[in-house]
Formats: sequence, C-alpha cells, structure tokens
Amino acid sequence: MPLFQNAEFYISAHNLRDLPPPSGIEVAFAGRSNAGKSSALNTLANHNRLAYVSKQPGRTQLINFFSLGGNRYLVDLPGYGYAKVPEALRKHWQMTLSSYLSHRTTLTALVLVMDCRHPFTPLDRQMLDWFCPSGRPVHVLLTKSDKLSRNAANQTLLAVRKQLNEGWGNCTIQLFSSLKKQGVEEAEAIIGKWLFTDEDQIPDVVA
Repeated sequence: MPLFQNAEFYISAHNLRDLPPPSGIEVAFAGRSNAGKSSALNTLANHNRLAYVSKQPGRTQLINFFSLGGNRYLVDLPGYGYAKVPEALRKHWQMTLSSYLSHRTTLTALVLVMDCRHPFTPLDRQMLDWFCPSGRPVHVLLTKSDKLSRNAANQTLLAVRKQLNEGWGNCTIQLFSSLKKQGVEEAEAIIGKWLFTDEDQIPDVVA
C-alpha cells in the first residue's frame, strides 16, 4: 500500500490565523504554479482527487492540510509565480508563505516541486531562502521528467543538485513523473522518515 494512501482532507486556511493549532508533524509541498505539485501529491497518495489539479495554473490559493492520522499532515501550499494573480493576492501569499515557512514550529520539512524543464526560478530560490535558515531538510522533486530524454533529465538532476549544495545545503533531490509514476518509492522513503520517526509506526509499503 502506498505510504500516504490514507491521507484525507483536514482543513483549508487563507490566513495564518486560520491554521490549526501547531501540533504534531507537518511536511509542506511548495512549487511554482503548474509545476505539478498537486499531481505529485495525488500520485504519492494514490488518489486522483486528493489535491485539486487544473490545467489552469494558480488554482491552489489556500493552504490545504491533509491528515495522515496520528497528528501527521501533508500541507499543500498555494502555487506561486502565476502572472494573472491579482497583485493584492500575490502580496498576501508572499507574506503568508514567508511567515509559515520561517516560523511554523510544527513544519518539519519541505518538498519543493520544480518542473525539470524549468528549474530554479527566482521564486524557487526565494522559497529556499525563507525555509533553509532553520536547518530543516528539503527534498526537491524534479517533476515531469518524462518530458525529457533520460540523458537530459539526468543532466538537469546533476546541475540542480550542484546548485542546491552550493547555495543551501541539507537538500536531497530526485527525478519524478506523476504520469509514469516514476520516483514514487524514492520520494516515499525520504518523506516517510520525516513523518514516521519510529520504524514500527511506518505503514507497510507494497512495491
């Protein structure tokens, strides 16, 4: 069974005051609009509609919490960088995300989703700058890897890994394809260690 098979919607928040009380363990998913963040969440949970997926970028405009039970949560953050979002909303989410990433005490780790064809936008770097000073780990999913040849995808992987190591540290990275369901087990292994600290509490994963 996939590690996050039992994920269920818990709550949505538009403002920081709407967040649930800080308790337990949270792993947040962040990424540029249309980078494949919601699709990655759905693939990891083996659920077609856990997180809303749209061909129109900028649709995730709330902080969405999904419960795994035992006070553990996956958190889907609003996609950033979509040009048609009103300026007032853009500023609101910039303030909200920076505060959440920098100060949320129960936020254990960050999964940063980048389209492998367009990695390291300025806003991707900004997310790392907000989060990494805390020393908490980051795992980068280079999504849509099926859109590149194997050689091109591996070259991108090496280049982005080098930039992460030089600029931020404490980051891991992998290729990922929601369409082909490639990289799921690797992602589960890393994210699962963040969420389930006791080995006897990690659900069995059937390959």
